[in-house]
Amino acid sequence: MTPSTAPRRAWMPDFCRPQALFGVMVAVEVGVLTAILLRPPQASGAWTDLFTASLLAQWLALSCAAVLCKLRAAIGRLPFAVGVALALALPVVIVGGATWVVAVLDQQLELGFTVPPAQTGRFVLVCMAVALLLAATLLRYFYVTAQWQTHVAAHAQAQVQALQARIRPHFLFNSMNSIAGLIRHEPASAERAVEDLSELFRAALGSGSGESSLAEELHLAERYLAIEALRLGARLAVEWVLPDDLPRALPLPRLILQPLVENAVVHGIARCPQGGTIRIEARVDGRFLQVRVGNPLPAVATPSHGNHHAQDSIAQRLAHRYGPRARMTAGAQDGYYAATLFVPLD
Repeated sequence: MTPSTAPRRAWMPDFCRPQALFGVMVAVEVGVLTAILLRPPQASGAWTDLFTASLLAQWLALSCAAVLCKLRAAIGRLPFAVGVALALALPVVIVGGATWVVAVLDQQLELGFTVPPAQTGRFVLVCMAVALLLAATLLRYFYVTAQWQTHVAAHAQAQVQALQARIRPHFLFNSMNSIAGLIRHEPASAERAVEDLSELFRAALGSGSGESSLAEELHLAERYLAIEALRLGARLAVEWVLPDDLPRALPLPRLILQPLVENAVVHGIARCPQGGTIRIEARVDGRFLQVRVGNPLPAVATPSHGNHHAQDSIAQRLAHRYGPRARMTAGAQDGYYAATLFVPLD
């Protein structure tokens, strides 16, 4: 794709979204309240003026948001500078025309809500200036927020791809050697091992943008452990604690469990001469799903920092997917290491 035909990234905020409309209404109301509070102390009728000004300002703000919502696609196709100028000019023109009409009608009906006829021009110009300032501020705020969200999403996607690419070469070589040793004497076991390896690589090298589920993540961990059992033999034991009422269809980020199981094998069982038991437990605790992976630690500790990358990546992807409600804890106690995921159910 050439630069001239490459799709242009959308910069215009979507004012059709409830979050954007709420932000516009809050910003406008704060502006009105500030203007009322800055009036001369001798001015009277503050509450009446606040109600009238809020009603007019919110009506104008929603009108401008509706116009920008409808014209978002058209403005987005324009050159950036032209689009920004048009997005700023539209609210100014709408506010200028509407406030002039409101002021004239108020004067004709002698309601006294706006300004005397001699101050109409100044009133309209002030409203247009305020509209320009608010429009520029809100457009900039929503643009920066969208850019930040895009950056966070891209970072999370990169973390997924990093996890997908971290299948260690020696794991592949060891697995293939184990399978080769089984082909002649235990062909059925070799066939199952090939299927397990294929399933693991399909998940690891597949699309990182999709979601998995609790059932799929548990199945993938089981496949991985079956492959490692070919190498470790009786040294590797697995204890599954999975109640029948688990929400197995619960959506989860892809590759959220297998890296923890891999850490338990590589940094735990494989370093214990006598081996040990990996305990994988999942349960529902209130409004959270808890998934815990534990393993014994070697008697003689050896420096290792390889597990922190996977744990940091998982914690970041949980925060991106669920916000601050989700978290991961990990630590060692009494010769046992455990990592626990806390995933909200709603």
